[in-house]
Amino acid sequence: MAFKRITLAFAILLTGCEESLTVEDICVQSPAICNDLNQDSHCKAQRERTIFSRHLESLQPTDEHKYQLLKAFEHYNQCIALAANIQHIKLKSKTTARRRAHLTSMREMARIYQQTKHTSHPGLLYYHWSRNNDESALTRLLALEHTAEVEQSAEMQFYLASYYIKVDEEKAINFLYNTLALNKAKHEPNPEIYMSLISLFYKHQQYKHAYIFAKIAQLSGIEHIDILLIEQQLIAQGKNLESLDRLAEQTLQQIDQGKFISPRK
Repeated sequence: MAFKRITLAFAILLTGCEESLTVEDICVQSPAICNDLNQDSHCKAQRERTIFSRHLESLQPTDEHKYQLLKAFEHYNQCIALAANIQHIKLKSKTTARRRAHLTSMREMARIYQQTKHTSHPGLLYYHWSRNNDESALTRLLALEHTAEVEQSAEMQFYLASYYIKVDEEKAINFLYNTLALNKAKHEPNPEIYMSLISLFYKHQQYKHAYIFAKIAQLSGIEHIDILLIEQQLIAQGKNLESLDRLAEQTLQQIDQGKFISPRK
């Protein structure tokens, strides 16, 4: 078996009992879950996540498990599609295996989409709309906007922000704030949250807010943040940048600690 035993165990809940499995365990128990994926070193993390998700979906084919598997296959597909074009001079079989894995990911994503056409799962609805341009899925998703399942999910708040940024920018800002408020401690937020807030606030001439999130983005390690134009606007207004710098540091600390509170609540 080409898969190495990984040290990080994958915990799953089955019939009330928690079992810890490794990639090797799953591949020995259920070879079909692994055999049509690549077995070389390319896309290792994505492959392992896909194997775990595939295993769980095979045992409990709920919409939630299908959603997690769909996301896993999408990330795996993005990686293996690139790797499939890498010609292995000595071992052409590796290139062939990557291409087969790429086809597997495409086929499996198509299967999940087909099986979940009539889903009410918000994550799947978002994917049906954003990937397949399914407007009926969008309608059903927006109808769930005020449900606990959506309101208490940072992921879903970000998804809704990505929709509303095109149709209602003020509402998009609210959802982006909600996403940060739901961010778990020590979890790095999606950089697109900061970039979207900077863009929206600058567009609406709310330069103080644009500057604060530009500084937060910089402090988070995001590169190529164009903050000069924002600084010039604030200096022209006589604003104290040092006080805004401190506020940016405090805000980032709140986000990192999972204690950020949306100012628009």
